[in-house]
Amino acid sequence: MKFGAIVVVVLVLSAIAAHFLLGDPGYVAITFRGYLIEMSVPVLIGLGVLLLIVVWLVRRIIQAPRRIGEAAGRYRSGRAGVKLTRGMIEVAEGNFARGERLLARAASTSDSPLFNYLQAARAAHLQGKDDRRDEWLKLAYEQTPEAANAVLLTQAEFQLDREQYEQALATLRRLEENSKEHSHALALLGRLYYQLEDWANLAQILPRLEKQGRVKQETLDEWAVRVRTENFANAADGDAVLAEWRSLPKRLKNDITVLEAYYEALMRVGLHDKAEKDLAAALKAEWRAPLVRLYGRVEGPDASKQLKRAEGWLAKRGEDADLLLAAARLCLRNELWGKARSYLETVIALRPSAEVYQEYGRLLTQLGETDAAADAYRDGLGMAAKSSLRAIPHLGADQA
Repeated sequence: MKFGAIVVVVLVLSAIAAHFLLGDPGYVAITFRGYLIEMSVPVLIGLGVLLLIVVWLVRRIIQAPRRIGEAAGRYRSGRAGVKLTRGMIEVAEGNFARGERLLARAASTSDSPLFNYLQAARAAHLQGKDDRRDEWLKLAYEQTPEAANAVLLTQAEFQLDREQYEQALATLRRLEENSKEHSHALALLGRLYYQLEDWANLAQILPRLEKQGRVKQETLDEWAVRVRTENFANAADGDAVLAEWRSLPKRLKNDITVLEAYYEALMRVGLHDKAEKDLAAALKAEWRAPLVRLYGRVEGPDASKQLKRAEGWLAKRGEDADLLLAAARLCLRNELWGKARSYLETVIALRPSAEVYQEYGRLLTQLGETDAAADAYRDGLGMAAKSSLRAIPHLGADQA
């Protein structure tokens, strides 16, 4: 349509020119270095048009190789795009080997082969071909060095999926060197440290993780709780325990797991007096079963006063199994064997557990009732075991 419009315009202009020039063709004389060239105006115009046509043809001939190359490139890109799409479809449908082949073939003609190599690596990973997977990732890095972080992240995710934790750790640490504050890499590193139970390194990166906000707060709290409980468990003395408590964020000071670890640490380092007072205050503020059980284990300076406090709680709360167990333990400390037995038997009737049977067996052993103690220990072991074992048949003397 464009060409037709040009032809029409040319014809109209030619007709107008012919109308003016046929009546008087005019005369043109050109002198150059002693030469005289004479012609009419229509001839000059014709020569000018011919010169323009020649220039246009020469220009098209010069541009032809580039245009042919561009056309071939567009064709190859189109073919590569088709192969990429087909490869992605094959991988999505579970045909990993065929998808990998298509993606690899498309990479050689693609303008940006990075995506092809990353997807081919994924296809190889899904086949369990880790060596081939790493080869595709290497090619992705070599073809696009500026995408090093993307390649390393992909490799780390593959290694974590395969539970290759040591290799993943090396990959993520290399990524940390390249980009110190890469949020996704840091989140993966946090998950890896948690899997490896590397609490010291996890504690170091927790503040950065909280600042970046890439990991959910619930997960960060779970990691922080585990780190703090490990810190309490490994605290060397009372000063270390109290320093750890003071450094706790406010939101964690009411977490029951952290509180248990804190009171356990106080008892382990011999600060029973502080543990008893703090437990009593905590229970007054909020009644919590794990802390009640701990109160029965803490060895305060005045065992009778501690028992009196526990029995005061019993008068208000009635048959609370956790409180009855705590009271029984305090009775054992006060050598009130009969009262301890009564409490323990009540707990067994209310809510038997391996822990209660262990205390009951210990008491019966103290009282000299060894057969009954053995029965209690056996009952407790049966509750602790994941599945009951079939009894061994009794052997007669001749069989023995």
